[in-house]
Amino acid sequence: MRKFFVSVWLLISMLGILLVAQAQVRYELLLKGGHVIDPKSDIDARRDVAISQGKIAAVAADIPASQAQKVVDVSGLYVTPGLVDIHCHLYATSGMAGAWAGDNSVLPDGFSFRTGVTTMVDAGSSGWRNFEDFRNRVIDRAKTRVFAMLNIVGLGMITDDIEQNMHDMDPKATAEMARKHKDVVVGIKSAHYQGREWVSVERAVEAGTLANIPVMVDFGYFLPERPYYQLVTEKLRPGDISTHMFRGPVPYVGKDGKLLSYLREARKRGVKFDVGHGGGSFVFRNAAPSVQQGFYPDSISTDLHTGSMNGAMMDMVTTMSKLLVLGEPLKEVIRESTVNPANEIKHPELGHLTVGAVADIAVLNLMTGKFGYADAANGRIEGAQRLLCEMTLKEGRVVWDWNARLAQDYHKLGDQYGIREVDHIVLPKE
Repeated sequence: MRKFFVSVWLLISMLGILLVAQAQVRYELLLKGGHVIDPKSDIDARRDVAISQGKIAAVAADIPASQAQKVVDVSGLYVTPGLVDIHCHLYATSGMAGAWAGDNSVLPDGFSFRTGVTTMVDAGSSGWRNFEDFRNRVIDRAKTRVFAMLNIVGLGMITDDIEQNMHDMDPKATAEMARKHKDVVVGIKSAHYQGREWVSVERAVEAGTLANIPVMVDFGYFLPERPYYQLVTEKLRPGDISTHMFRGPVPYVGKDGKLLSYLREARKRGVKFDVGHGGGSFVFRNAAPSVQQGFYPDSISTDLHTGSMNGAMMDMVTTMSKLLVLGEPLKEVIRESTVNPANEIKHPELGHLTVGAVADIAVLNLMTGKFGYADAANGRIEGAQRLLCEMTLKEGRVVWDWNARLAQDYHKLGDQYGIREVDHIVLPKE
């Protein structure tokens, strides 16, 4: 009988120890030892980040490793919110020739996670006539979080000629489609219009007003009848976005080398300035004096498409690196790639690492060395820094792991791949 009670006591003790151990495990994943930059929370210091059920569970100086099921050492790396790229072209469909829609768009998952991007916004590849096809083919099938801006032209960017059709610029139909899909439609886009009138911009603004969402304008062609300064100081509303801010034809500095005053006036009105690098919309002769005189972008974006992905733009972290080596502080570069663009598209739940927020995270390596960067006009600069994405988490799940930090030494995995004994196999004689 005594042995029985001793056995029961030992069993209860073991169960107690097990329960205590389980109680101590509070997190599914712990990123330990990294330097956290979270501009919304004003954190720029070494912090551990704990994740539970796809959310940020804790951000603290030293979270015990025993409290996590899995610990990833990210010492020497920067831990930031998942990057938000608000100017991409993602309406990639087979058998559909197009300017940025169709054959020149890219599928999001092939370009997002490997560069730290967890949220992408398609900037007007589709309009109200073909948006639902775009949503069915791409948005709802992507692992990347994809939002969209509707082109004010009903057929979007199928061809450049179609974007000139003012008779298909329907503010009411565009706004109605935006409201119908308000879970993913975050803006209206006006782009590539070559006429001398403001019709494309004005109808986009009308649609944006009806749907209560911002407008992004690719100013496209520069004509005396519609100068750029008038766009940002008169035509756009507070919260609207001027993309391709460093495009060559945009007037930036006067003869004295100082930034033209209309740019700061537009910012005071609440107009947002977005990079939108693209294949031909970023030149150092505009970007350099702008950064040096403290006029930073509100948001950094790629204008990703097949014409820019293998050119000077390359990807999100390369575009961010250009602003960094031009003189922007790293914290501001991160701000312009996370919380700022999230707020511009009215999704303030994204772009930060506050407790309870979705665990979208980029782990970045700030490399030092000698690096060259090109612009869209074959201009070149050199810099001593370059950002590289080492790891990306979307909703708490690792979706990119450049250095295999989540994997284990295969020697310790045992025979997990099946039967390893080969004695019964007859091998040929040597």
